[in-house]
Amino acid sequence: MDTTLRDGEQTSGVSFSASEKLTLAKLLLEELSVDRIEIASARVSEGEFDAVQRITSWAKEKNMLARIEILTFVDKGVSLEWMEKAGAKVQNLLTKGSLNHLKYQLKQTPEQHFKNIAKSISQANKMRIETNVYLEDWSNGMRNSPDYVYQFLDFLNFQPIKRVLLPDTLGVLTPAETKMFLIEIITRYPNLHFDFHGHNDYDLGVANAMEAVNAGVHGLHLTVNGMGERAGNAPLASVVAVINDFIPTIKTNIKEEALYKVSQLVATFTGFRIPANKPIVGANVFTQTAGIHADGDSKKNLYFNDLLPERFGRKRSYALGKTSGKANIVKNLQELGLTLNETELKKVTERIIELGDKKQKVTTHDLPFIISDVLGSENERQNVQIKSYVLTHSKGLQPSTTVAIEIDGEMEEENASGDGQYDAFLNAIRKIYKRKKKELPQLIDYAVHIPPGSHSDALCETSITWKIDSKEFITRGLDSDQTVSAIQATEKMLNSLGV
Repeated sequence: MDTTLRDGEQTSGVSFSASEKLTLAKLLLEELSVDRIEIASARVSEGEFDAVQRITSWAKEKNMLARIEILTFVDKGVSLEWMEKAGAKVQNLLTKGSLNHLKYQLKQTPEQHFKNIAKSISQANKMRIETNVYLEDWSNGMRNSPDYVYQFLDFLNFQPIKRVLLPDTLGVLTPAETKMFLIEIITRYPNLHFDFHGHNDYDLGVANAMEAVNAGVHGLHLTVNGMGERAGNAPLASVVAVINDFIPTIKTNIKEEALYKVSQLVATFTGFRIPANKPIVGANVFTQTAGIHADGDSKKNLYFNDLLPERFGRKRSYALGKTSGKANIVKNLQELGLTLNETELKKVTERIIELGDKKQKVTTHDLPFIISDVLGSENERQNVQIKSYVLTHSKGLQPSTTVAIEIDGEMEEENASGDGQYDAFLNAIRKIYKRKKKELPQLIDYAVHIPPGSHSDALCETSITWKIDSKEFITRGLDSDQTVSAIQATEKMLNSLGV
């Protein structure tokens, strides 16, 4: 049972609109093939009522109304009336699963509580509403007041209900406790259906869900991206992968290939971003960064596990950076349909490592630019070398530049100001060339690009169009800094003049 739309919405700062809830309900049931969804708490707001009405109306048309569940309260039938108006047919009745909660929150005896629950169940039956019962704080109940929990389950064993829902409300259970408590209960009450509802406060949500299944639990409550109060709930994608890979005797209806798509949509609707290293759905989890791993992947898939990205509608990628090495670059070149010889590959690798040392993120889309820049400069004459420069930009003052340049082995230095840092740089170069009685071409066009399709900030390419006499030509520079890339393009222009 997925409870993203109810318990997941308790994530701090998250609220779904009615249309978003309807969209996600459709995706969860049809695209992802979740068995049941819990979509709202009764009596919360007009917006919640509108969302439930929309979902139940759609579900009724699709013959899925029995798969839509609402959290309700022991409130003398107020929740049930709300449900009936909203068109829902399954209540998840919230009750107290620990003596502490019962005594200090409700200030009732067990007998009083059970009597009120029985009335709510009876009224639901008369309204043809199916009942599941939550035992809130059940995990602490098993630790601190097990006699009360068993007294409660003895009572429920003879009630006309569908399921008993056992939450680790505060996320305090260890995997060993989860398995032990559930085996005890399932063995003692063989005729009851039990669901486990795990929270992730100690990052044990997935492990506890796994042990719940091993204990023989009949259902799990999960959320997309592990959304939920505090540290969230057990995450759907991870638990599904764990069951499929480590508990092969258990089959689920979940379509793995839809997990990533639904995860991304939930992240977009909520603004609750997915950590890059989150298993299954994180941006980096199918990315090899170290070159040795890419090399191993080429040699009998030495660094693959059973979590193949294709299972989840994703692709493996190979990061480009300071630790990537030649193997990663080869993998990216293969994706682009490009080949380089060993010498060329070494030069491109050196440039990528240089960018990685600057903490720049390089993508596959950047690679053709880097290849063009590195290999295109191989055959250029280097009669002119820009040895050093200082670029200054101060509020209220014109930008200025000091340049040191070597021309045919002779050092020249000059400073100038301009309308911008690059303009000041070019003015300094003009002064040097005027002094040497050499003509510089006219700057016709100046354009800055990032590699098409790239989402990184690693590179920008500056293309400058020059005109000398009637001839126009273009030089390009590539760097993470726009002004530096323009200076590189200028250096190429100076060498093309044959000075």
